[in-house]
Amino acid sequence: MNEAVFEQYKEALRRGHVAAQRGRLDLAIDAYAEAATLAPDRPVPHVGLGAVLVRLARLNDALVAYDRALDRAPRDEAALGGRADVLAAAGRRVEAAETLDRLSEVQEASRRVADACDSARRALEQAESRSRRRHVKDLVARLHEMDGQGAEAAIARAMAVLEPPRRGTPAGRAADDQEETVGEAEAGAEEPVVRGVELAADAMRALDAGDRDAARTGLVAAARAHARAGETDAALESCYLVLSFAPDDSETHLALVDLYLTRGWRPHAAEKLALLARMAELTGDAEVRDRVLELAATNFADDPRLAALTA
Repeated sequence: MNEAVFEQYKEALRRGHVAAQRGRLDLAIDAYAEAATLAPDRPVPHVGLGAVLVRLARLNDALVAYDRALDRAPRDEAALGGRADVLAAAGRRVEAAETLDRLSEVQEASRRVADACDSARRALEQAESRSRRRHVKDLVARLHEMDGQGAEAAIARAMAVLEPPRRGTPAGRAADDQEETVGEAEAGAEEPVVRGVELAADAMRALDAGDRDAARTGLVAAARAHARAGETDAALESCYLVLSFAPDDSETHLALVDLYLTRGWRPHAAEKLALLARMAELTGDAEVRDRVLELAATNFADDPRLAALTA
């Protein structure tokens, strides 16, 4: 690639990122497509395109974009993470787990053991297997030898899946009375994690049985439980799965607003609130409109588009 083409590529990529941040998803798609044409061997435009398509609930198209990125860079972490999220949201749990296995291997190779443990634990949550369970245990053992809050938090999240607390057993202790590996605050976060996993599992069974209402209710509850435990990735997965079969569900969109704010994704949250305001106006749903107004007044008083809602 000559210098002139490279500069055009960088500019197209910049426009894609800016448009995505501002919620101009149509412009973002065009810009990322241009960048991909200018630099056909680079994965970044396809990763950006995949993320935009997820926000549009176009999961199949997003999966194609992430796969194209991985064709160009098989170890690209953003592409692997995005692909896993899409597969999980689409209910393709085994494939999601296999992608998370690959992500964990990449992170482990770069000596980011806590990140590798989180990815391996998420793979185990998606599809139980002896080898995955053993891998998570091995990573937990390595983390025990490391210092730092990040290692302790990753251990807590892994132990909540490996050995969920029994009824009457203090959260943060395994059934065999092993020593606590985290402080009380971190240990106390395990119960919502376990609850979120249980709710999601029940919801998936309901979805398999064709009961979409029960699945929707259960997945939103699972998302809330995961969010309380700080598991925003798992919470987002639950919400995106709901939108794959109930794209107009206002409760899920409201849950996503909370998650986006938690992540610091204010432009995404603002865009979602604007969408909800339009939906509430069209459906005449006063309850949703009131909740949108409350969130807008609390978090976006300086946003002219949302401030107008509360005027």
